[in-house]
Amino acid sequence: MLEQRRWYSGMFSTEDWWSVWIGLFFVLLGIVATSGVDLTGWIVKFPKWVDITKSFSASHKGLLSPVASLVLSYILFTVVTGIGAKCMKWDLKKYFIAWSIIFWLTVVFYVVGQNAYICATSLDQKKFGIDHSLSLGGACYIIALFAGLFIGNLTPKWFRNLMREGAKPEWFIKVAIVCLGTKLGLKAIAAKGFAIHLVLTGCCATIAAYLLFWPLAYAVARKGFKLSREWAACMASAVSICGVSAAIATGGSIRARPIVPVMISSLVVVFAVFQLVVLPPVLTAYWSHDPIAAGAGLGLTVKTDGADAAAGAILDELIRAKVAEQGIHWDEGWILASAIMTKIWIDMFIGIWAFVLAVIWVYYIERRPGETVPKSEIWFRFPKFVLGYFIAWFLVMGLGLGNIMSFEGLEFGLKPIEGSLRKLFFMLTFTSIGIITDFRELAQEGLGRVAAAKATVYVLIVIPIGLFIGWLFHHGMMPPTAP
Repeated sequence: MLEQRRWYSGMFSTEDWWSVWIGLFFVLLGIVATSGVDLTGWIVKFPKWVDITKSFSASHKGLLSPVASLVLSYILFTVVTGIGAKCMKWDLKKYFIAWSIIFWLTVVFYVVGQNAYICATSLDQKKFGIDHSLSLGGACYIIALFAGLFIGNLTPKWFRNLMREGAKPEWFIKVAIVCLGTKLGLKAIAAKGFAIHLVLTGCCATIAAYLLFWPLAYAVARKGFKLSREWAACMASAVSICGVSAAIATGGSIRARPIVPVMISSLVVVFAVFQLVVLPPVLTAYWSHDPIAAGAGLGLTVKTDGADAAAGAILDELIRAKVAEQGIHWDEGWILASAIMTKIWIDMFIGIWAFVLAVIWVYYIERRPGETVPKSEIWFRFPKFVLGYFIAWFLVMGLGLGNIMSFEGLEFGLKPIEGSLRKLFFMLTFTSIGIITDFRELAQEGLGRVAAAKATVYVLIVIPIGLFIGWLFHHGMMPPTAP
């Protein structure tokens, strides 16, 4: 029999649940701040800059000095994540040291990446009084990623091992995505018809794509590359659903050897690096006329939450900058939202598909007499951060559309959450992704055949079908114009 657990098992001992608690804690602070007590304006933000003295500041101007805002953000984020680490029984001393190093390094990467000569697009150059820049939208994410890769591959082994104690990319990005729910809530208040349309089309696109991705990926792995069932199933879930989480959930459902989902997860991160760097500029060059379809297609093809969110942010900025040259000014964030929405729908399939695979493996593959699979497995496999995302979204939308709180008040309290805090945790995610990616370990594990299968599936199945499905369900949808 599968292990029997109560419905609340893991609520205070897993990363997934702690991403919900931390994210919703800050969301609630933002909602309370609508009363006039500024509980979120202290969060440090990192705007684009030419004068380095203006490279960071408090989210609400004049509330704190830049240095005080940065130090207070470090202290409070350390306390909150430290509480989670303690409850999850991590080595708190090692976590604190590694987290602190990662935080301050990420601050440096953020400041460097936000220099206007590096990242300012044509939308910003005039504002900063410059006539040229590299126009690398989202450069800060790429800098954090490659700096993390340097740490994870070229520093002494003892230091790499220490840093991995605080490099928790899945946790950081889940906190950020819970906070992202408030952004969609605010946008839904301002453009409720478009938001609802985006949700429905995202759901349909995800279902259509997923029903094609998994069986095709599994067939290629089994027939084309002769992988065993456990390898093929974990790989198919990783490329079809949400990468690391799906590989781990599938491994648990089919009782794969622990090494299988771990190795698959390592490959997921490596492929995400290339997708993050390559897909946004390519889609901008050839698909900027259909921005929501491009965002949705991106969400269907990038298989980690962190890479998808960061790639969506880069795509959002690049496309808006390109069309601005033609006098078209779209509201910021909707292209990102389309990428995130399709990814969120895909994430929701983890629980359902893990249950389906558990049933198939128990009753048809392993055929163990007398073993049953409780329906509660759907709940235990369901990604809880998705619940946090939807709670934040619908709570904010309900408060605004129900005229319980004013849009201006909600925006005042929640802008630092969906903006400053979310982007900082995005940055922490990509520094961490680089740190935990050790190319030498991947080579030693002999992942050649699995990597070849994964690359084949991405190139021949996931990317073309994902982009086509994104176009099929989102063709012609345009973001609202900027106010």
